[in-house]
Amino acid sequence: MTSPLDSAAVARYLADHPQFFEEHVELLGEVKLSSPLTGRAISLQERQMEVMRAKYKALELRMAELMRRGEENTAIANRFHGWTQQLLRTAAQADTSAPVAAPAAMPDAVVDGLVTHFIVPRASLRLWNLAAPYAGAWFGAGVSDDVRLFANSLRAPYCGPNKDFEAVRWLDDAATVRSTALMPLRAGGSAFGLLVLGSPDPERFSAAMATDFLVHISETASTALAPLRK
Repeated sequence: MTSPLDSAAVARYLADHPQFFEEHVELLGEVKLSSPLTGRAISLQERQMEVMRAKYKALELRMAELMRRGEENTAIANRFHGWTQQLLRTAAQADTSAPVAAPAAMPDAVVDGLVTHFIVPRASLRLWNLAAPYAGAWFGAGVSDDVRLFANSLRAPYCGPNKDFEAVRWLDDAATVRSTALMPLRAGGSAFGLLVLGSPDPERFSAAMATDFLVHISETASTALAPLRK
């Protein structure tokens, strides 16, 4: 007695014999399937076309998403390039008769450049362990031990809601800041400063956002500001 074939056996047979429907072309029009789109019975050929259209649609959506992300990354890269150029111009405009002037101008260039090129609503920074000529500057004021410990503890930029961080109080209109990005400024493995970005928009700096560019910003700012250290 011949045992009945189950669906798995039929599927294996068709996979092992791809020429089956070439040898039995008439079945392509006779086999009827239920369409998940219309609910009506359709031929195998029609069902195959539905599957292919669904695949093409998914690929189109995926391609559109990749293009959107590529455009966003290009825009960020252009902004980063503009900000870096501003830092280089600041360094190049140093008056050789006043060698202290160039490093002292760099914190303003870092902050103003982020606001201008990245369209960040609020930005500020603080540095510590400064060389004597810069000890009384605005960027060295009001840095507590808690801030220093916090900056040293960051292994990656913090992005997310403002949890009443002390560093956020360095920003203008700090009471309106709902989301923030905090980036340690490092040299020789330890933090010598903290860069703070803030926004009234709670979604501008979210915990889900990628931090690759923020890491680049932190590293570039660290290099630009390192000459201010002791």
